[in-house]
Amino acid sequence: MTKAIVVGAGIGGLVTAVALRRVGVEVEVYERASEPRVSGTGLSIMSNAVAALRGHGIELALEDRGRAIETFHLNTFDGRPIRAVPVKSIGERLGAPSVCVHRADLQAALLEAAGDCPIEVGAEATGYTADGDGVRVDFADGRTARGDVLIGADGFHSAVRGQLVGPETPRDAGYLCWLATVPFRHRALPAGHVGHYWGRGSRFGLVDIGHGRVYWWGTSDVPVWDGGKEQVLRAYDGWAEEVRAAIAATPADAIVGLAARDRPFLRRWGDGPVTLLGDAAHPMLTSLGQGAGMAVEDGVGLARCLAGTADPRRALRRYEDERRARTRQVVRASRALSRFEQAGPPGARLVRDTSFRWMPEPLLRRLNESALTFPATTGTRNT
Repeated sequence: MTKAIVVGAGIGGLVTAVALRRVGVEVEVYERASEPRVSGTGLSIMSNAVAALRGHGIELALEDRGRAIETFHLNTFDGRPIRAVPVKSIGERLGAPSVCVHRADLQAALLEAAGDCPIEVGAEATGYTADGDGVRVDFADGRTARGDVLIGADGFHSAVRGQLVGPETPRDAGYLCWLATVPFRHRALPAGHVGHYWGRGSRFGLVDIGHGRVYWWGTSDVPVWDGGKEQVLRAYDGWAEEVRAAIAATPADAIVGLAARDRPFLRRWGDGPVTLLGDAAHPMLTSLGQGAGMAVEDGVGLARCLAGTADPRRALRRYEDERRARTRQVVRASRALSRFEQAGPPGARLVRDTSFRWMPEPLLRRLNESALTFPATTGTRNT
């Protein structure tokens, strides 16, 4: 039986562990935090990721834990409509909804699905050594782990990626992101609603994640955040009433601020018995809401490639080859859409708003359906 060492117990690492165990691979998970993360804000598990999970026999009751998207509207900063995006009807055609959920709830569902899978916490990976028999992973506290393959699912600051490709400089997108989850109700936010608001060098999103909670995010071209709530409120002065109300309802210590960054896309994700997955392989900006979705697709795709294989290293290369084009496209599209939506100059904003308002419906559906379709390229087992 193949044994996999998974470094990282985030969304990608846990999906991978669950998916691998479904195909008979022995798994050990190592997480640098003192416990698997149960905090965080909201995220979207779009139709492609839901289809990937279901197709692999992984049912997480996401619609009970979060909220399926019913309506998705693009608006000007002050709440005037630009365009409705047909996310729900695309999901109906594909046979899988798009669901918005709190990260902690998704994490809890995955931990439940992982069952008795060994998950070691407080295990900070410091390096690995590959040989003809597999790979050994070393941890800061002196622990070691050994397996046939190593899967780096340890996020943006991946230690596995760092050893594999060496020092890198992240790509700064040029703006800050604020994120928060808060109990919130408003007449402009019906059940299952997602609203995006576009301003000058700034955006805002309101997302129903179920159970009386909203996930909101904001972006701004301001160079630094002083850590206070008042700066966030000032950034959205004059915006739609529901935007201001959501910020006002949020405790200051519940707002997370971070710089929007990704990394140049890697041509090579692995070597020998080592590969990468999720943000460790292809970190992306958030404009498409596909960061978690791509990690889910990776985990399922990797499991299918490793299922029943007599040559795990060859299976890793196959996984990388199958996932590279899809993830490269999403990374590029996320950065391009980020640049387009974050428009500052008046002319660029006019082009942005007009382009979406008058885009032909078939084109809008085709662009969205491409991202929301899980590619069926990982069904053949290695021998």
